[in-house]
Amino acid sequence: MDHTDHTDHMDRLQQSTWRYVAEVLPPGELPMLAAHALVDGRDSPALRELAGLPRGSDADEIRERYVQALHELGIPLPDEETAGRLLLVDLATALTKGELSPREVAGRLSMTVAARTPQETRFLSVAAHYSPWIPPHELPPWETALHTAAHTLTTSTTPDLGPPRPGAPD
Repeated sequence: MDHTDHTDHMDRLQQSTWRYVAEVLPPGELPMLAAHALVDGRDSPALRELAGLPRGSDADEIRERYVQALHELGIPLPDEETAGRLLLVDLATALTKGELSPREVAGRLSMTVAARTPQETRFLSVAAHYSPWIPPHELPPWETALHTAAHTLTTSTTPDLGPPRPGAPD
């Protein structure tokens, strides 16, 4: 499930690239994504082939068609660091909107995610402190700290991972 509201800057297919690289977009969802991209006005031979694949198709074939479609459409795949950073912002946004609980956020983070800004580092650091064995009295302060870090991250970052533009709404 994608929790970002950055679709005014990127279409669904572009938005999917970081999710694909961050391994949070299952291959089985790519044919439907391709069908939506066709409806949205994107078109290429590989995109049509991908849209026609059944959901249970071979994952390697689906991935191959997806990458080929992106290539044909001139949409680059981000590097792993960028994809991980976008995942951090996506999870922080979902937390601040109440779409995910603090525990769900912690469970969806990969320890291979790299943080480059102080806000990303803080969010990742607080989330990494979660454990199923946290004593009950330590859980509320951890959740509060994670919410605070998420808010700070989402208000300090734009969809392209840059600082907010002057005068832009939070």
